[in-house]
Amino acid sequence: MIPRTPDGTVIYAIGDIHGRLDLLDELHQRILDDAARRSAQGRLLIYLGDLVSRGPDSRGVVERVRNWLPAGFERVVLRGNHEELLLRTHAGEFAAARHWLDYGGIEAMASYGVEVSDAIIRDEAGIGELCHRFAATLPLEQLEFLENLPLSHRAGDYYFVHGGVRPGVPLEEQNPRDLIWIRKTFLNSEADHGAVVVHGHSISRQPEPRHNRIGIDTGAYHSGVLTCLALDGADRLFLQTEVV
Repeated sequence: MIPRTPDGTVIYAIGDIHGRLDLLDELHQRILDDAARRSAQGRLLIYLGDLVSRGPDSRGVVERVRNWLPAGFERVVLRGNHEELLLRTHAGEFAAARHWLDYGGIEAMASYGVEVSDAIIRDEAGIGELCHRFAATLPLEQLEFLENLPLSHRAGDYYFVHGGVRPGVPLEEQNPRDLIWIRKTFLNSEADHGAVVVHGHSISRQPEPRHNRIGIDTGAYHSGVLTCLALDGADRLFLQTEVV
């Protein structure tokens, strides 16, 4: 069976942005141009998570995603593992903060005006101070937005999630941690998951369309290529930013 979107609905799923507001703005325009050529009346934007970390403007990306909703569009923003790390850091969790700082949290904090020195991250007290400073600078409206992000979204024959799913487990019974963190067990599986899983989280040079999943994390923060999967009925199209 060929997977399809709900009748009359075009879906735009956007991969991991990681603080690249410049690429997001370019991709948003490509989405608008594409939507103007389609007859579908329903238009759904789905962000697959990892809005933050690594790139230079996490704060700007969160703000743009929170507020950008063109007329005629609906929006779903999913939680990625980096939103999870941000929230746990905001709550003062030492282990999560240390992990986040090693994988793009320094750049994210800088976008909120919290500078991180090598000296301050060498001990627990220093990281605790960083958590406190970050909690004081993260705008309340952004905190509430990030706290309320869902982990998955089903539309037609597609299941949208950040990381992936545990093979053999029904979609409605998936472990929340797997939905944002799983990699190899999911990526290497040939199983039918009950829907085609559209995901980010695992970087590939090009989108990865498989019979049971479609990966669209093209490493935007370093490649300059941010990918969107456009789904319209049984049709698929990849929209991407261009490397200058």
